[in-house]
Amino acid sequence: MSELTMQEKGMSAKKAAITLSALDESQRNEALKAIAEALNTHRKEIAEANRRDIARSKEEQLAAPLLSRLIFDYNEIDGVIEGIASLITLPDPLGHITLATELDEGLDLYRVTSPIGVIGVIFESRPDAFVQIATLCLKSGNAILLKGGREALETNRILYEVISEASEKAGVPHGWIQNMESRDEVTEMLALSDCIDLIIPRGSNEFVKYIMDHSNIPVMGHSDGICHLYIDGDADLEKALAIAVDSKTQYIAACNTLETLLVHRDVASRFLPEVFSALQNKGVEVRGDEAVRNIVPTETATEEDFKTEYLDLILSIKVVDHLQDAIDHINTYGSGHTDAIVTENTEAQKTFLALVDSACVFVNCSTRFSDGFRFGFGAEVGISTSKIHARGPVGLDGLISYKYQLIGHGDRVAPYADGEKTFTHRPLENKKPF
Repeated sequence: MSELTMQEKGMSAKKAAITLSALDESQRNEALKAIAEALNTHRKEIAEANRRDIARSKEEQLAAPLLSRLIFDYNEIDGVIEGIASLITLPDPLGHITLATELDEGLDLYRVTSPIGVIGVIFESRPDAFVQIATLCLKSGNAILLKGGREALETNRILYEVISEASEKAGVPHGWIQNMESRDEVTEMLALSDCIDLIIPRGSNEFVKYIMDHSNIPVMGHSDGICHLYIDGDADLEKALAIAVDSKTQYIAACNTLETLLVHRDVASRFLPEVFSALQNKGVEVRGDEAVRNIVPTETATEEDFKTEYLDLILSIKVVDHLQDAIDHINTYGSGHTDAIVTENTEAQKTFLALVDSACVFVNCSTRFSDGFRFGFGAEVGISTSKIHARGPVGLDGLISYKYQLIGHGDRVAPYADGEKTFTHRPLENKKPF
C-alpha cells in the first residue's frame, strides 16, 4: 500500500494529468493494450486475491447481491479484457474541433475537446468497475483517483498495481492512477478542490447527497436505480412477459434491474398470472397493490416498496388505469435512471419517451440494456442521473470538456472597441489551427 498522503496523491494525479492530456491517441491505445496483456498475465494472482475477498466477505455476512457483484473470476477478467479491446477501437474523444469561427480575417477561434483533468470516483464492490473506470479515464486523457468498496480491498489493490505498472511502462506518466482504501481518504479527497476537477460517487441518493454537501468539487451523481417497466393496454403480452423477466432476473444486483412493474388495468387479469408464475419460477418474491392481490396471491406492496431499490429477488407490482398514471408514478417514485414501456401503440410510445423524466427511456426492450458497453461506449464510469454535463451511461463523451483556442497575428481589442474594425464572425469550413 502506498505511503503517500491524500494530498500527495492528489498533487501527483494533477501533475500527471497535464502530461497525460498531451499524449496522442496511439500512445494511449498502446497503454490500454499493455494493461489488457498484464491483466491476462496476472489473472491467477487477481483471481486468488478475489477469492480471499469473497471468503472474508462471507465471514462478515455480506448480503448476497453484494457478494454477486464482488465476483471477479477468470470469466470476469476475460470480460474486462474484451471491454478494453472494444475501447481501443473507439474514436479518440480528444482534439475534435466542435466549433470554428473567423472572428476577423486572420483571427480564428476553435473549440476543441479536451480532458476534464483529475477525476475522483467512489464506487461499490465491483472489481470490474475498477478496470472499466481506469481504462475509460486513460482513453479520455484523465487522471483518476479510485475508491472501491472495502469488500474488494485485495482485488482492487492488485488491479491497481497491475494497471499502474503496465501503463507506466507504456509511457503514461507516473501517478495518473491512484488507489484509495479507507473512508478517511475519501473525506480528505473531498477537500482537494485544488487538485480534483470532478467527483463521481456511485451509490444511494443519500450517499451522493452527502458527497455534494461536503465538497466544493463538482459532483456527477450516480445514485439509486429504481427502474420501472410499464405494460400498456396495447402491449404484446408475450413480448411483455419476456422483457419483464429479463429486466428483473438477468442480473439482480445491477442498478438497471427492474424494481417496479406497472400494468394497465385492461390487461392485468391476463398478464399478471403469467408474469407472477414466471417470476416465482425464478425465485422472485412479488409484492403487489390491492388490485394486483385481487388477481394473484402476492405480498402487500407499500408506498415504501415503490421507493426502494431492492437489488434482490423482490419486485413490486402496481395496476394503473392509463398511460398517464404510469408516467406520474415513474416521475414520482423513480430515480431518473432507466424506465421502459411495452406497447404496440405508436402514440403511447411517443408520449412515454417525451414525458418520462429519466436518463434512459426505452420502448419494447429490457431495462438491462442501460449500460455503457451495450451502448457501444466501451464501458462506463457510471450511469449519471444528473442532467448537467453528462446523463445516462457515462462513457468517453462524458469524460471530456473543451477549451477555446484563438489563433491571431498580433491582434488587439482596442481597434474593435474604438470602432475602427468590426468582427466578421464567419464560420470556418474544414479548417484546423495548424
